Amino acid sequence: MGGIVELLKKVPIDLGQGAVAETTKGKQIALSLVPPGDGKRALDVGAREGHQTRWLRERGYDVTSVDLEPRFEGCLQVDVDEGLPFEDESFDLVWCAEVIEHLKDPARAMAELRRVTRRGGQLVLTTPNSYAWLFRFIACFGLTPQRIQRPDHRHYFDLEAIRVLVPDAELYGYFPYAIVKATIRRGVGALSPTFVMHVKKA
Repeated sequence: MGGIVELLKKVPIDLGQGAVAETTKGKQIALSLVPPGDGKRALDVGAREGHQTRWLRERGYDVTSVDLEPRFEGCLQVDVDEGLPFEDESFDLVWCAEVIEHLKDPARAMAELRRVTRRGGQLVLTTPNSYAWLFRFIACFGLTPQRIQRPDHRHYFDLEAIRVLVPDAELYGYFPYAIVKATIRRGVGALSPTFVMHVKKA
């Protein structure tokens, strides 16, 4: 069964993972929501190899990058589950792509992300939608989210869970998954393999 899962991840359709993980439509939508930086401060949470950090710098931001396992020079080692080592309202933008599903307590992490965001600032997050129609269909054959996603995922979000976690977020997604991938606002919970969340902090 593991071989089938790995084969599915190599199929060149955009399900937010595998061969398109760094160019997924979900991340493209998220980046389109980021306003020009003009020297403002951004926090890249879960920076990994630094792809999003570079994107944000190209948008004009002064970026602070953090990760549990830093992979490039200048990225700070931070365990988000233990809180963020920054003052209140430190950043104009918080970027958090494909991270919250890995955390022990996403609600506590969201409170921390909000704490370090300035009033009038923005938070942009992405996470897998584990119960989009295609994943529900695949689950009928035993390929549940727990089996097809990364083994270090701790949470498998559906629309209701996202609405509870980030009730004030504008939600975006995409459909279909190959060739023409349209951004959608309606039907995100049923159709999109990725939740894109945009929060404007009042």
